[in-house]
Amino acid sequence: MNMNFGGALEALKNGKRVAREGWNGKNMFVVYQKGYPEGIPCNKQTAEAFGYEEGTLFKCRPYLQMRCADGTHQMWLASQSDVLADDWYVVE
Repeated sequence: MNMNFGGALEALKNGKRVAREGWNGKNMFVVYQKGYPEGIPCNKQTAEAFGYEEGTLFKCRPYLQMRCADGTHQMWLASQSDVLADDWYVVE
């Protein structure tokens, strides 16, 4: 069943994976990551990027993450087309 972006956000917050019919890549979807509001010790790569010592408590707010067509993952931000689309669906 297709839905708008608002419906997709609700599905994400309820632990579902969502995608758009209009995306060209196969096996792409978005998930909601709860982040680390209480913090997590940062690894070497994160520490170097932010100028912290490795193991420093790193607090992260919730974010959306995409599985890309090539199987990699990245933080994701909706485009204007994504926000206005009505072809969102829950990935089973």
